Amino acid sequence: MAPTVPAPAAPRVPAAARARPPLVLLAGNPNSGKSTLFNALTGARAKVANYPGVTIDRRSSPLRLGDGRTVEVVDLPGTYSLSARSREEQIAVDAVVGRGLPAPDAVVVVADATALGRALYLLLEIVDTGAPVVLALNMADEARDGGVEIDVDALAYLTGVRVVPTAAKHGEGIEALTAAIEAAIAEPGAPPAPLAVPPALAADLDELEREVLDAHALEGHRAARAWAAWLLLSLDDEGDDDLQGIPASVRAATGRIRTRAAAAGRDIDLEIIAARYERVDAIAGAATRHERVEAHPWTERLDALLTHRVAGTAVFAVVMMVVFQALFSWSEPAIALIEDQVAALQGLVEGLLPPGPLTSLLVNGVIAGVGNVVVFVPQIALLFLFIGLLEDLGYLARVAFVVDRLMKGVGLHGRAFVPMLSGFSCAVPAVMATRTIESRTDRLLTMMVLPLMSCSARLPVYVLVTATVFGPASTIGFLSTGAVVLFAMYTLSVVATLGAAAVLRRTLLKGPGAPLVMELPPYRLPAVGVLLEGVWQRVRTFLVDAGTIILAMTIVLWALLTYPTSAAVDARFEARQAEVQALPEAERDEAQAAIESARAGEQLRESAAGRAGRLIEPVIAPLGFDWRIGIGVLGAFAAREVFVSTLGIVFDIAGADETNEPLRAALGSATWPDGRPLMTPLAGVSLMVFFVLACQCMSTIAVVRRESGTWRWPIFMFAYMSALAYGASLIVYQTGLALGWGLG
Repeated sequence: MAPTVPAPAAPRVPAAARARPPLVLLAGNPNSGKSTLFNALTGARAKVANYPGVTIDRRSSPLRLGDGRTVEVVDLPGTYSLSARSREEQIAVDAVVGRGLPAPDAVVVVADATALGRALYLLLEIVDTGAPVVLALNMADEARDGGVEIDVDALAYLTGVRVVPTAAKHGEGIEALTAAIEAAIAEPGAPPAPLAVPPALAADLDELEREVLDAHALEGHRAARAWAAWLLLSLDDEGDDDLQGIPASVRAATGRIRTRAAAAGRDIDLEIIAARYERVDAIAGAATRHERVEAHPWTERLDALLTHRVAGTAVFAVVMMVVFQALFSWSEPAIALIEDQVAALQGLVEGLLPPGPLTSLLVNGVIAGVGNVVVFVPQIALLFLFIGLLEDLGYLARVAFVVDRLMKGVGLHGRAFVPMLSGFSCAVPAVMATRTIESRTDRLLTMMVLPLMSCSARLPVYVLVTATVFGPASTIGFLSTGAVVLFAMYTLSVVATLGAAAVLRRTLLKGPGAPLVMELPPYRLPAVGVLLEGVWQRVRTFLVDAGTIILAMTIVLWALLTYPTSAAVDARFEARQAEVQALPEAERDEAQAAIESARAGEQLRESAAGRAGRLIEPVIAPLGFDWRIGIGVLGAFAAREVFVSTLGIVFDIAGADETNEPLRAALGSATWPDGRPLMTPLAGVSLMVFFVLACQCMSTIAVVRRESGTWRWPIFMFAYMSALAYGASLIVYQTGLALGWGLG
């Protein structure tokens, strides 16, 4: 195959001529130690922001070179190649070729020295863009211990780049790497010969390269040609890819070339990939030598256990039980501490400021909103600590391999199982955990169904309703009726999640699930500093991005539950407060609390949310709910567990929670205007079914907005879950009435 020679590359703008400091990109495969190297190189002084136009983390940090200059080092999302099917991979491509972002002055490709061949594919793609490249052979110590000998000089000659062995975890080779970066910026050198490809493919690349240049999508023939190859590999024939910013003329030309090749019986993907791997194999064969070393039979035995269809699933169940227990129970002391501190702060502000709108805004709007954000931190931190630990140990890849067999039947990716299980605790960290899924389509599908998992915030609703409508003596066989109902609710949530995933995969997010293809990484101990920093970055992202939306929505909901107020109600209850002043102190305090609770209930009925509850009563009555339940449902949008305290206000019960006997009694004795009991067993089951399926959580909506980068998906999620909840609850209640179960 004769190489093709493109037009001379456009000259690069010297770094010194630019207003900004020189830009160095850090690229590499996942699990190559890239984050560890980034921290070792820059001292972990990373700033975290988002790439322009997307909600994907961009980590950057200054690095001082030996000549005194400071460069900006940017850690790119991990990728195995520049062929992209997701926004994260597209970011890596755009950054390397300088499309929409400043062109890099140097690119450091981080390779796992124990698996050099895997990294060479990405390296050669980046080299073909014409950017100055430095290859960091990371984990060189593990390669030596494993009998892998790499001829650094031969590798540098064959690839045309500077090569530096490193062991980032131990700080080895960092000074040499810094010097190599400095040299690459100062003297980029001539780019190596372009990839040799078949003549027909060369003609295709020439045609698409001209289209890219004519559309001004890129400047420079070398970068344009590399991007042309990327386009041919990455754009979907059906136009269903998630890639953005591709000029229409370039997308059309790509489709035309692919169609023409297919008509001629050619496979463009295979032609490009085969040509690259031929070069990869030649380089790897010439530059590496494998010595025979004593095998580690324990790793083979461990792999046989962890990837076994039955034993591997059992081990995973135990591991997930520990993770679930941590999210559900171990985080509880920290959550309780946060809730206590928020309540104490609310009490302090109420004591310092006079009663009034400002105090109410600060206490029930701002402070409560901040509490609604911070209370998720323990669960988010623990979840990402476990995910990071399992991934660094090499176990998460083996989990995905085992669980993928179970998940692909409904169209979910194997990596979706961890977020789904954590959804039993809370959907917010579970949605954030979908970042471990590479494909955006698979990630969106998982996000769309995760809120159907019955989170811990639903449990207070279940406890209150089951205790109200089913007495403790009620049994089904040897099991209590309440326990059976709770089990049924959790089972319903799992069935609904899997069913929704199957439907969405075949409709809105249709297409075959991405096959799980991965190389099982070696077992390694995690770098504690990198692990903890990753956890902190996830927590910080949640606090800054999702937290802002949650706080704003909490304040809006507070306003709806508070205003408008009724002066007549205030005057009536002030008169009642005056009447109890003559009572003894103990009785007076209790009476005043009861009066204040009753006043809050009356004002709630007059608020916008209270009026909305009355307004929607004709809509929710077929589900067995009256306006009081309607207010609780609306109030639960702040957080599902708020349903209980909102009902406490509606029924004039001070300090109500799910174990509050007066609230249970009030619910049990509540009636419709015609005297029918309100909370019958049938109505209770209908209400619980509604809460299982409805998206009653603004925090989840906020974090889905953050993770998806658009309001379109959270709005769709809220709409389909609300429709599903209403339909299921309607069927349950009306079917029960038809069978004569309505009066309990």
